[in-house]
Amino acid sequence: MTPAAGMSPLALFLEADIVVKLVMLGLLAASVWSWAIILERSRLLARLRREVAQFEARFWNARTLDDIGGGRGDHPAAALFRAGMDEWKASTDGRRVIDREGVRARLASVMAASIDRSVSDLSDRLNVLATIGAVAPFVGLFGTVWGIMRAFIAIGQTQNTSLAVVAPGIAEALFATAIGLFAAIPAVIGYNRLLHVISRLEDRLLAFSAAFHAMLSRELDQEGG
Repeated sequence: MTPAAGMSPLALFLEADIVVKLVMLGLLAASVWSWAIILERSRLLARLRREVAQFEARFWNARTLDDIGGGRGDHPAAALFRAGMDEWKASTDGRRVIDREGVRARLASVMAASIDRSVSDLSDRLNVLATIGAVAPFVGLFGTVWGIMRAFIAIGQTQNTSLAVVAPGIAEALFATAIGLFAAIPAVIGYNRLLHVISRLEDRLLAFSAAFHAMLSRELDQEGG
């Protein structure tokens, strides 16, 4: 191959050894996968944050449970509200004597479980980003080692140390390394960013849970006379 054409990314891929080609294709597929996860989770979290904020606004402006309305929606705050209300009704409806402390403990338990489920669902696929971010550089390094090994084999076969002999293998090696970093860096940044957003949302849910529990606790005192 000519020097000009040989240094283009497409030419480097086409002229690469089959092992290096597989490494490059695997890293490119991992990069596409990580970007798909980052974009999908980012859009989902942005929508959920808006819906949770709107629901919280109704909650803070409500004076009674009836003012809040039903917990419609598929966002975590609505799921938390439904879990609390279901437990509240199951523990208080039709009961002459109410175990207040027992009801409070069960309410706290179901709310905590609801938050855990929501955070677990939102954290789904983040392990893929963490894995790509951790493994991709080493996969690229494997391609680098393989390309350098080919360069040394070419030197041994031709007994020629000129740049024309060693350049293709070295170029393939560096290209594999570059693709590994191209896959790893966005995955690591995306993982940290999404984890931060989920952590902030979890903090909001915990604050909402505490306020909702306090409201139900006041209602419980009134129920008990």
